[in-house]
Amino acid sequence: MAVGNKKGRNLFILACVAPALVLFVIFMIIPTINVFRMSMYKWGGFSPNQEFVGFDNFKILFERDDTFVRSFQNTILLLVIVSLITFTLALIFASMLSREKIMGQNFFRIVFYIPNILSIVVISGIFSALYNPKNGLFNSILEALGIDPVMWLGNQQIVVYAIAIAMIWQAIGYYMVMYMASMSSIPESLYESSGLDGAGKVRQFFSITIPLVWSNVRTTLTFFIISAINMSFLFVTAMTNGGPDNSSQVFLSYMYEQAYGNSSYGYGMAIGTMVFIFSFGLAAVLNAVTKREPLEY
Repeated sequence: MAVGNKKGRNLFILACVAPALVLFVIFMIIPTINVFRMSMYKWGGFSPNQEFVGFDNFKILFERDDTFVRSFQNTILLLVIVSLITFTLALIFASMLSREKIMGQNFFRIVFYIPNILSIVVISGIFSALYNPKNGLFNSILEALGIDPVMWLGNQQIVVYAIAIAMIWQAIGYYMVMYMASMSSIPESLYESSGLDGAGKVRQFFSITIPLVWSNVRTTLTFFIISAINMSFLFVTAMTNGGPDNSSQVFLSYMYEQAYGNSSYGYGMAIGTMVFIFSFGLAAVLNAVTKREPLEY
């Protein structure tokens, strides 16, 4: 009887898991394998003719494609800048709204979270208007200060930083709310006892708050890095479309342009393969670097 019950239980679990597993294989595993396969072909995407070229697409990427190198540099730059500033500000604001008695705390929580519920197209439109070289808010402020207007999205040197500001504004509120939830579970007695020992608020922040929410920070950082690669594509496509002169291209925007704009599907899949390897390699490195023993209280 016990054996029969165990077998029936296993069949029930398999029946529950099977639909999700089938969908995962069909829509995730098979397309991913197909990306790797097509990266070794020269194919326009619509023609029935597919020419096997081996690793030639990858050789072109690293030896002769300056735009790919530029898109790689822009992706790294955005990941570093956006991640550092977003998580720093999210932790600081979360700590302030969790521990300090500020008038209108709930109002500030809502205001900070609003950008996260807006679509990327809406946020891109808002910042494109702010960056408008003729009547945008930022240039109006510069003119009031006697400074010449700036081509925020038309200057190759600063366009990536302009996109980074929009990405930071969109992400801070979401992670701030997550960290506030973690910080709310920290016993107030820890802060009181450390205060009696002479620890100030800054010392408490780095010695108590950060260590006790570190597991949450570590998890959200890994997910953010992966999602930021996709977010950068959406912001670039909506705000600059890779311009001016490909100076704001990122991994996915360049892949999309090659695969669907230039009818170089095989070459675009080679870029997609590099995105896949880079994303999971970076996630593995982050997990290793940020790993530490969990603290208990």
